[in-house]
Amino acid sequence: MRIAVINRDRCQPRKCIRECEYFCPPVRTGDETVTFPDGKPVITENLCVGCGICVRKCPFGAISIINLPDELENPTHRYGKNGFALYGLPVPAVGKVTGLLGPNGIGKSTAVAILSGLLAPNLGRGASWEEVLHLTSGSALGDYLRRVVEKGVKTAYKPQYVDRIPKSFTGTVRALLERTDERGALSDLAERMNLLSLMDREISGLSGGELQRVAIVACAARDADVYFFDEISPYLDIYQRINAARAIGDLAETKAVMVVEHDLGLLDLLAENVHIVYGTPGAYGVITRPKGVRVGINQYIKGYLPEENIRIRSEPIVFEVHAPRAEKDVPLLAGYGSFTKKYSSFVLEAERGEIRRGEVVGILGPNGIGKTTYIKILAGAEVPTTGALDLKLKVSYKPQYLKAEADLAVEGFLRRISKEFDSSRYQSEFVKPLGIEKLLEQPMDELSGGELQRVAIVGCLSREADLYLLDEPSAHLDVEQRMMAAKVMRRFAESAERSVLVVDHDIYLIDLLSEKLMVFEGEAGKTGVAHPPVEMRAGMNRFLKGIGITFRRDEDTRRPRVNKPGSRLDRSQRESGEYYYYAADAA
Repeated sequence: MRIAVINRDRCQPRKCIRECEYFCPPVRTGDETVTFPDGKPVITENLCVGCGICVRKCPFGAISIINLPDELENPTHRYGKNGFALYGLPVPAVGKVTGLLGPNGIGKSTAVAILSGLLAPNLGRGASWEEVLHLTSGSALGDYLRRVVEKGVKTAYKPQYVDRIPKSFTGTVRALLERTDERGALSDLAERMNLLSLMDREISGLSGGELQRVAIVACAARDADVYFFDEISPYLDIYQRINAARAIGDLAETKAVMVVEHDLGLLDLLAENVHIVYGTPGAYGVITRPKGVRVGINQYIKGYLPEENIRIRSEPIVFEVHAPRAEKDVPLLAGYGSFTKKYSSFVLEAERGEIRRGEVVGILGPNGIGKTTYIKILAGAEVPTTGALDLKLKVSYKPQYLKAEADLAVEGFLRRISKEFDSSRYQSEFVKPLGIEKLLEQPMDELSGGELQRVAIVGCLSREADLYLLDEPSAHLDVEQRMMAAKVMRRFAESAERSVLVVDHDIYLIDLLSEKLMVFEGEAGKTGVAHPPVEMRAGMNRFLKGIGITFRRDEDTRRPRVNKPGSRLDRSQRESGEYYYYAADAA
């Protein structure tokens, strides 16, 4: 089976009318104005031979010709002619947290919208609910969908984009949450998610992390049969993610819970089963049958699904346990003494430390503890209150919050930064791995959050510098993009012998990247202490002890996995002080 897909976000027919007119015959009106059905070109799929000419000709990369296995002939839902197609649906299970794992643009949010009753599946041909129910009758999915149609199942839904909440609600946090408190659980949930101090704040004045916690509590407070959480980790630090996971896990004792998530460590902690979603982002997505969470994540990391006999990635993601390097073998890039930065209500104290050449240092700690302030001081954007910091280094800095430049295309932005843009090394090390080649003609201010993040990472690494500082590079990236970004940053540090410091809350990314770790401790919003870089084993033990969880290495993929609290392995590691590594792993 062959399908032709036009990415409506990329298609700009007025700018490439000659190509579209030739390869996708449009409809002409009497006054010679060229128009298309719904404003976009249409490909006749039964005449398409899959030559790929139109794909190569389209200057915006908007056209995809996809060959699908023969059995995937009937999509569950399709967005119009030549639009995105979704095949299959997961089924919520009572008493379990079910995860959806896959890249952005692959149909996870579409599946959640269908299961929550917000979107009616059309089977790719404008089918009615009656046809859908007839096709799925006799299955668990059919029984569930019938309950949705007949209003026999009540659902609660936490949306993916929490920054849109202030546009749909005006008032205080208390007013919003009291409207959703159908179980009488608001007080407990607000305390667990640290919202009590925000209850009288206006929704419009909340940060991204505060909005995320409000949205999680608003969903969990409802009295529903099935709860859907579409990405809970964005804007939250590791402590808040753990609190959210525990609160959501409690719901699943008597209810069905489904979670879409890109943080593999969080998904491993939360879910019992996962559905992997594979395909081509923006073109089609296929949802697998449920797999145990360990098996599912391991298959996803390896890039091969044996039950489906499908390879979803050309090479596996590899987690390595690095033995500490001897300090004498690593040249010193710079050393700095202790310093402080004081604000009216917050004080950061940084202990004396060293940065070594060619090293990647991960930085972990809760929000509001001074990590971004520390990075800004190293970058020269802030000045210490006490203590001198004169590194005499060229620094390249990617900030936490990105601002796109107007009237500038991605290619122009990168060319302005690096003279090596056209070199094969630049293209193979930066542009192709992070999928930037499809964005080169796009204006910077029209990029999505994930697209802008990838461009910003490449921009930061493109500058000529001694020290590279990246603040939360995983934000808005899916699993594939995070792992590739980690690989690009690590390879850059090793090949160019440049030092890289990365602030992030994704433990998998930090584990893939880092040779050393900086841990920030203190009281959020009041005091912060920046401990110096130490080897990964010592740093992770200190960090995880503060959180109160232990990790082990998966025997198959070597990825970090959260131990169940109170389990034999959890108790054993706590007693030995090994919160992250086995002794054999660290040897």
